[in-house]
Amino acid sequence: MISVDEARALVLALAPAPQAEDIPVAEGLGRALLSPAVAALTQPPFDASAMDGYALRSADLPGPLAVVGTAAAGVPYAGDTPPGSAIRIFTGAPVPAGYDRVVMQEIVTRDGDRITVADAGENLNIRLKGNDFSEGTAFLPGRALRASDLGLIAAMNVARVTVARRPRVAILAGGDELVPPGTTPAPGQIVSSNDIAIAALAREAGAEVRVLPLARDTEESLRARFAEAEGCDLVVTIGGASVGDHDLVAKVAADLGMQRSFYKLAMRPGKPLMAGRIAGAAMLGLPGNPVSAVVCAKLFMQPLIRAMQGLPPGPDLAQAELARDLPPEGDRQHYLRARLAPGDGLPLVDPFPDQDSARLWLLAQADALLVRPARDPARPAGSRVTILPLHAG
Repeated sequence: MISVDEARALVLALAPAPQAEDIPVAEGLGRALLSPAVAALTQPPFDASAMDGYALRSADLPGPLAVVGTAAAGVPYAGDTPPGSAIRIFTGAPVPAGYDRVVMQEIVTRDGDRITVADAGENLNIRLKGNDFSEGTAFLPGRALRASDLGLIAAMNVARVTVARRPRVAILAGGDELVPPGTTPAPGQIVSSNDIAIAALAREAGAEVRVLPLARDTEESLRARFAEAEGCDLVVTIGGASVGDHDLVAKVAADLGMQRSFYKLAMRPGKPLMAGRIAGAAMLGLPGNPVSAVVCAKLFMQPLIRAMQGLPPGPDLAQAELARDLPPEGDRQHYLRARLAPGDGLPLVDPFPDQDSARLWLLAQADALLVRPARDPARPAGSRVTILPLHAG
């Protein structure tokens, strides 16, 4: 068995270079920029008023000043700005040359076309030309694009962006005991849930997902399903990767020419994990145990999908404090489902007493995985530990 870190390096080595495609900026949410978005203009393009009020010269305060015109967003003032003058101005309007301050309307006393200012304060209330970005400024965040990023790129007057093509991922679950959700299971059958969860995790990481029909426990059925995955960048199988008489995935994959990087690693849950290449695609063989499959997908599948897009692979670990004492750990790195609670500084992490890896209910209730290295000594409450948060935000 190899370590989690060794397995992670081998899995990430399976990632091909990202493939570029151009898309409209409006379709960029969650995509990974491969080339910088370069501003085609300066923002603001002029000195702009930051509020409704009056534009004037600081040297003319406190007045009285003659109001000689009005400026609004999209309707600039084009007249003269002689000393002792001011203009009525609204948020976003250009501040005419000669004026160096905008005073808010609440501190202005107006009598006809003349104003006086009680106390202008220190703030000039002008957004200077280019104080957001200038023409030629490059934006390449190194993470999946957010809604605010799309707003910025659009404001830069960039209509199309170059992003990584979404990796095409095929999800293949198999077993004679599996039936689709909504089916009434016959004796000995169970509802297939792993393919649903793993597909969702793949989409979460940015993949375009194809969930294949359930395979039966025959080589013929598995071969047919592998054929349906042709053209995908990553094939993810669930179950059947162990060495029992009914575990056919490893055998069929080998017969189809799989180049295996490793099989089995020193972690729990998730010891039987297979990785390699098959028919020009990367392949991961996840355990059939529900919790093991999800944990392995978080640790290996999602980082691989992100790496295929040129993104930092993760997973993003964090620190927390133990809420209770823990006994020594065994000889495999352990990922314990746990709840998080506010603490004094770091959050408190409290692992569930029951870590049965078949219990999806506990996984759905968990906020994080507590990462315990192999042979970790007993830890008292209050110890600082590493966690893998399961939810964003």
